[in-house]
Amino acid sequence: MKRYRIIISGGGTGGHIFPALSIADAVRSLSPESEILFVGAQGKMEMQKVPQAGYRIEGLPVAGLQRKLNISNLKLPFKILKSLSLAGRIIDSFKPDIAVGVGGYASAPLLWKAAAKGIPCLIQEQNSYAGLTNRILGKKAALICTAYEKMERFFPEDKILLTGNPIRKGITPPTAQERSQAILHFGLDPDKKTIAVVGGSLGCGTFNRIMKKFTTEGKESDFQILWQSGGAGSAITEEFFKNLPGSIIRDGFRRYGNVINTDFISRMDLAFAAADLMVSRAGAGTISELCVVGKPTIFVPSPIVAEDHQTHNAKALVTKNAALMVSDSDADAKLMDLMEKTIHNPSLLDSLSKNILPLARPEAARTIAEKIFEIIEK
Repeated sequence: MKRYRIIISGGGTGGHIFPALSIADAVRSLSPESEILFVGAQGKMEMQKVPQAGYRIEGLPVAGLQRKLNISNLKLPFKILKSLSLAGRIIDSFKPDIAVGVGGYASAPLLWKAAAKGIPCLIQEQNSYAGLTNRILGKKAALICTAYEKMERFFPEDKILLTGNPIRKGITPPTAQERSQAILHFGLDPDKKTIAVVGGSLGCGTFNRIMKKFTTEGKESDFQILWQSGGAGSAITEEFFKNLPGSIIRDGFRRYGNVINTDFISRMDLAFAAADLMVSRAGAGTISELCVVGKPTIFVPSPIVAEDHQTHNAKALVTKNAALMVSDSDADAKLMDLMEKTIHNPSLLDSLSKNILPLARPEAARTIAEKIFEIIEK
């Protein structure tokens, strides 16, 4: 295969970065000689995650529009103009054969400049409700790779290809051996059902508030909870457990009764293997991974994301009886009760698992990489 030069742009959150890295890994596996350059937003997590994965990255000073009145919005036009200029210089220097956008405001200046210079563009839209950046850029793209059906309301129908979302390495349907490994890794009781409550790298305030209440109730439950509380409030969570008489720390996990807590879960593959039921936000990347592992899930969509896209993502599964959903505003009143009823309903767990598995597209990254090469060759 020929040696190609590919720019991948976007980021801001793990939901954009991990799919981008999966695409880059697929490109590299199919064409080891190809050169890949990432372009992200200065100060965002991609500036650390991408080099850690072995790829070069350039940063743009672009920023997103704050939805509340904020003085930083006054600086936004100047940041956009500076980012467009810098994106143009990056393109002139790297001379890419194609530009790939994975969403987020970091991709807008780069893809806009690439299209203006006649460089073909591919967009990977992760959500069921397309973001503003991708909706604008879609008119100029050669191909839009989507994760959900019925995206022609956002993009030209002849440019859409349903590929699914690229997922992280190592995410596969868990085996019995992996489940046993997961039980040991987290120090779980193999005779109890496990609910994994995962709030993301920064954490979820709604989940943490509900889990603190459940933990302090002190009731004996016949199931156990693996609770990932995130880094944003780690000091507060640590103090919370210190004030619980009888709580302990063992193997790096905080433990009290049937609750096992940690700020971060580095082995999500093992968390998936251990869980009989997942409770999660409804980010596109997370949903794609849950489809692959076939886990029954209760989604609580984040209410503070653009265009409420997490609710749209979750509803796409709920309408196929492949997941359950509780709104964030109802979570304090309804989530814990639904968790308990679901974990005690084997037929519902089985049905949710069977219905979510067919929605998986584990080869998404490779499919997108192959399309990248096809576009370049054309």
